[in-house]
Amino acid sequence: QVQLQESGPGLVKPSQMLSLTCTVSGDSITAGNYPWDWFRQPPGKGLEWMGAIGSDGSTYYSPSLKSRTSISRDTSKNQFSLQLNSVTPDDTAVYFCARGLEYWGQGTQVTVSS
Repeated sequence: QVQLQESGPGLVKPSQMLSLTCTVSGDSITAGNYPWDWFRQPPGKGLEWMGAIGSDGSTYYSPSLKSRTSISRDTSKNQFSLQLNSVTPDDTAVYFCARGLEYWGQGTQVTVSS
């Protein structure tokens, strides 16, 4: 059973960096041929794909977020992480990590507010 769990602060101040980690169990982030993704869903809006990291470490980003987003991984901990710089209240959302579209974390609420 593949399981993903997001972790990170629930409150971030404007202009600061949002940092989240996804811990994976039941699979290796370096195996297989599928991406490990980050999504978010702002209140009252649809799901937005933010980016992904492949099993080979290649990274892919949404064009609209590319300038502010970085995805990395720690293979020793079987984790991958999201960093979003210069956040604004518009970045308030539930953030999800996923393996493709098949396995999802439960999501974590991040609020950007002073």
